[in-house]
Amino acid sequence: MKIDPNLSIEEVIAQFSEKYPGLKLELYSQEHEEGQGSSLATTLDHSMKLGDVNPAIESADLDLDPQMTVAELENSFKDVYGLNVQVFRRSNNLWLQTSTTDSWTLEVQNRKGLHSVQ
Repeated sequence: MKIDPNLSIEEVIAQFSEKYPGLKLELYSQEHEEGQGSSLATTLDHSMKLGDVNPAIESADLDLDPQMTVAELENSFKDVYGLNVQVFRRSNNLWLQTSTTDSWTLEVQNRKGLHSVQ
């Protein structure tokens, strides 16, 4: 997954969803505590550029290893890129924050999301 200051949040979300269609990312202006959800009020506009969210961000490739846990991914976004993200999993026609299942791998979360679609 490409991280670049000139990419919009929408483009980052699309890259993630292409690899994990049962999941989605959202970016927030504030950090959330481990095991907690993020507030809807702090959701960032999808048209924003990553460089506007974090002016110090540099271009890089982020490995979306299927064995990585959601917590590891969210922490990586925060620690490496200074971005606050939350992973959501599809549950029928809803998107649920994975806050209580952050210890699950991306692969397991994605499979569960894909199997919930009716």
